[in-house]
Amino acid sequence: MTDQTYQLIAIGLYFLAMLGIGYYAYFQTTSLDDYMLAGRKLSPGVAALSAGASDMSGWLLMGLPGAIYVSGLVEAWIAIGLTIGAYLNWRFVAPRLRSYTEVSNNSITLPSFLESRFRDNTRLLRIASGLIILVFFTFYVSSGMVAGGVFFEASFGTHYLFGMLLVAGITLTYTLFGGFLGASLTDVAQGMLMFAALIIIPVTTVFVLGGIDETIAAINAADAAHNAANPDNPLRRTSLLFGGSILAILSAASWGLGYFGQPHIIVRFMALRSHADAKVGRRIGIGWMVLVASGAVLTGLIGAGYFHLSDRTLDNPETVFLVLSQILFHPFIAGLVLAAVLAAIMSTISSQLLVCSSALVEDLYKIFGRNLSAQTQVLLGRLGVLVVAVIAALLAIDPRSNILGLVAFAWAGFGAAFGPIILMSLFWRRLSAMGALAGMIAGAVVVGYWGNVPELKAQMYEIVPGFIACAVVAVVVSLVTSRRDDEEIQREFSAMEARH
Repeated sequence: MTDQTYQLIAIGLYFLAMLGIGYYAYFQTTSLDDYMLAGRKLSPGVAALSAGASDMSGWLLMGLPGAIYVSGLVEAWIAIGLTIGAYLNWRFVAPRLRSYTEVSNNSITLPSFLESRFRDNTRLLRIASGLIILVFFTFYVSSGMVAGGVFFEASFGTHYLFGMLLVAGITLTYTLFGGFLGASLTDVAQGMLMFAALIIIPVTTVFVLGGIDETIAAINAADAAHNAANPDNPLRRTSLLFGGSILAILSAASWGLGYFGQPHIIVRFMALRSHADAKVGRRIGIGWMVLVASGAVLTGLIGAGYFHLSDRTLDNPETVFLVLSQILFHPFIAGLVLAAVLAAIMSTISSQLLVCSSALVEDLYKIFGRNLSAQTQVLLGRLGVLVVAVIAALLAIDPRSNILGLVAFAWAGFGAAFGPIILMSLFWRRLSAMGALAGMIAGAVVVGYWGNVPELKAQMYEIVPGFIACAVVAVVVSLVTSRRDDEEIQREFSAMEARH
């Protein structure tokens, strides 16, 4: 058999496993609560790995190694900022959000929680948050589909559109039928596959290069060759500071701010069995994240030295992980390693599709007072997944889309629109419905404007001004409009705090 045949067999087995998990989950799903939140029965291990896998999309195995390959460790500040943000999210948001969403009308989506938390009878808060989710997640899902198309094009020479549609189709199938439980269980398998691949690639490359000292020498040699050819643009890949201004470093590290507002991540907190599970989940999730992020950084760094010494050319830096796996391993093992890229891509797409579905059905359709049976609600949830997937696929038709760029824009949108609101809703009693609504809109608008003005974007990642705008507007408006005499809101807040 040819190398590609071995690799396709491995990837085919991976696809079958994902569909099998989705098939199993289909029979465990009988209500919208099951479909959107798995009945709040996730163990801390499943929640942690599911949150991690759904967070670390194709950018972890393609975008981040590619950035490190080109620019060096200065780009690792993204991973550092994300790890710190993830820890703080698990430490402070997870236990309180799990308790508060149960206390506050057993809310199963972020928009429904915000409406219940503030007793917003106007429904404006729920509608606005649902629309923000749909807009930014459509870009996010599209980035995953772009990554799928690039993956098959780089690995097997297939047409970009074929790869994109195949990844989208398989992910859509198991998400459509398996719901939240299916997405979470596939996330666990995908998270373990990503972990194994991101450990084995850099370790094997170091052995091939002859050891740690030889690997560092190869990286330095690659830098020397680059600097000789580009005297006006020197490079030192092994430095966290070289080539990066303080502003650039802060901009990269500010990715961590986004964690507090990512609906597809914090929904895992809501699905925990109890708030006490957050502590165990934090340890598992952050341990996993440190190891996979380190593996991605080392893959890009070591890959630069390897390709310099081997005199091989790498047309697209974002494929360094893919190409190394094909060079270093038996085709079948390489196929399993390649499947890890699909795991990263598909785990994120599935989680985001479900959040979009919940925004369409639970937060936009049902608010108009329609009394729907459980079966009809699940059916509408599946139709919502299908609609968002089709729109995202249309946006992903252009193969020139930058994966990390699409992810960065969507990540900033959620982080700025929801991050300050989630934090203040859990820790500040005086945050009002109008303050939350105004802050949310301000954050989304600033990100949308800043992220599309190249001169501003070059100075600072758009999440920073968006996050600040949201927080300032929310505080100012809340101080003017908050009501301290709302006993029901105060009672719920006290009930949540009593658990902690």
